[in-house]
Amino acid sequence: MFALDGPPVSRRTVIKTGLVGAAGAMLAHSPLARAITPAPAPAPTVNPKAKSVIQIWLWGGPCHIDTFDPKPAAGADYTGPLNGVLSTNVAGIQIGELFPLLAKQADKYSLIRSMTHGSNAHETAAYMVQTGRASGGRDVFPGVGAVVSLFKGYDAGYKGLLPPYIVLTELQGRFSESGFLGPKYKPFATGGDPGQARFVVEGVVAPGISDERQKARRELLHQLNTLERATTRGDARLGAFGQCEQDAYEMILGDAGKVFDLSQEKGDVRERYGSNTFGQSCLMARRLVERGVPYVTINHKGWDTHKQHFQIMRRKLPELDRGVATLLEDLKSRGLLDSTIVWVGGEFGRTPKVLWEPPWNGGRNHFGRVFSTLIAGGGFKGGHVVGSSDARGEEVADRPTHPCDLIASMYELLGIDPEARLPHPEGADVRAIPTVAADVQRGGRLSEIM
Repeated sequence: MFALDGPPVSRRTVIKTGLVGAAGAMLAHSPLARAITPAPAPAPTVNPKAKSVIQIWLWGGPCHIDTFDPKPAAGADYTGPLNGVLSTNVAGIQIGELFPLLAKQADKYSLIRSMTHGSNAHETAAYMVQTGRASGGRDVFPGVGAVVSLFKGYDAGYKGLLPPYIVLTELQGRFSESGFLGPKYKPFATGGDPGQARFVVEGVVAPGISDERQKARRELLHQLNTLERATTRGDARLGAFGQCEQDAYEMILGDAGKVFDLSQEKGDVRERYGSNTFGQSCLMARRLVERGVPYVTINHKGWDTHKQHFQIMRRKLPELDRGVATLLEDLKSRGLLDSTIVWVGGEFGRTPKVLWEPPWNGGRNHFGRVFSTLIAGGGFKGGHVVGSSDARGEEVADRPTHPCDLIASMYELLGIDPEARLPHPEGADVRAIPTVAADVQRGGRLSEIM
């Protein structure tokens, strides 16, 4: 028995209460949410080529000069010690010297070297890149993942038990979430570390508890019969919990939950991706889209390199190279690349000119004037470069590309009408992609690579 400034509470009651609370939490990501929350009409689809998106978010802002837009002729004040370039398997396309594996896969991806929005503030820039909207308005708009979850998730006929929007492993912040769409479209963050021996997923895989013990707990809770009794009270929300409980346990112990068990992969496959958190996250993302999950984000942190920039790049870029190159190759070999968009980039670039003076001592600051993005699969052509920066990577030289241009192009390939309306809590007329009149700069769809 337990007593906290009130009548005694039995352990049985605590378990009942916890189960109902857990079922309610799972309900937000369950097909049963459709029966409880009115669904908007899905956007019209016009021959969608893509079914899923894997977004590799380089949180902090990677330097375009060291990655996808090298400038060896700019001199040491700009290149620092990373002054080499690699020719790729596509004639005329060169990338940074620490990307030997990606250099062999350039026919599978295209590079946008003229991304721009002008903001040097992390949250503002991230909001613009994730939503395609200008910041500072009254509304908080949903990120791309939430919009895809709206139009490609349960409301549009998605039948999976796995949530339609999954983040590996931590949330990026409010700019990647559901905004005014509400919690139903928030991402499911796995927590845990896929690079560990056992990937402990929040609410799915419990540390130190075997499947047998989890099954025994389920039987105990089932015997309490609390959910069945709740359905007799005429409450539609509680009445949905019974099936929700079944879905939850299927996700935990059934075939759906097994998707998180990376030990099912062959050892050589895991090794190819890299024995680290990022590499195994890329493998996990492939497994999720294989199961039909519409939107997966890998939140890869550590790119805010004001100091020790080149030391950090020598550590992080080989991991990025290995993980992304293997992901592209693996998706292609499994017949998934044509239906899966892979989007690699951060909220901005970094200052082209190296900050050698103290306290930076070889760092790079934020730079939203021009930066680069890698895009592949799902109907995007490989082996192309969109736009360019100037000789030192300081300005857009050709074909300015704004965040909403990329997002609108992805929506089109996913079969989401950019003119589709988002359900606004106050009934406002809000399109999936803003118009020029909405104070958002546009350069146009990425027709060069579609």
